[in-house]
Amino acid sequence: MTTIPRSGADVLDLAPVMPVVVVSDAEVAVPLARALVAGGLPGIEVTLRTPAALEAIERIAAEVPEAVVGAGTVVGAEQAAAAAGAGARFLVSPGCTPDLAAAMADTGLPFLPGVSTVSEAMALLERGVSELKFFPAEAAGGAPFLKSLGGPLPQVRFCPTGGITPASASIYLALPNVGCVGGSWLTPADLVAAGKWDEITALAREAAALRG
Repeated sequence: MTTIPRSGADVLDLAPVMPVVVVSDAEVAVPLARALVAGGLPGIEVTLRTPAALEAIERIAAEVPEAVVGAGTVVGAEQAAAAAGAGARFLVSPGCTPDLAAAMADTGLPFLPGVSTVSEAMALLERGVSELKFFPAEAAGGAPFLKSLGGPLPQVRFCPTGGITPASASIYLALPNVGCVGGSWLTPADLVAAGKWDEITALAREAAALRG
């Protein structure tokens, strides 16, 4: 069984790549999670973009103890509480407001609040939060932007997400202030629909070896 993360740092250190998963049918949640874990990626971010998301989190938490399932696209206090109730072990947001930061902290779960500017990162540092999601990574400046933050904000570590590919992931992972990257390429809709779990495991195995 995978150790439950106690901090944002623990979440960043689960694996080089955090699969960012959209689940439209909760029936696929368990085999999908098992396929990713088998490939060496225990941390799984299930985005709260579909009606099936909370049930998917609940099923993975109950049936795949080796997985560390989290909730992504958390944009409100109610979602944070619902995700925690479903068994999520961490929370991820695309952006952050003071109210959302407080709501995520109130769940007692580690969380990665989203930022895309220096000021947003500094505001979260003032709250004692130094592990952040950088989103949308490619559109917001990419690896050069994060590299430039290493000087003024060396204590901050990131999970860049958004537009990252297997080819560009290693560039991000080579940066000392990047703990992991978020990847949506690991669970193509056609492979999930066809139940080609071995192929998803193969993609996960390649991603797990990306640390640069």
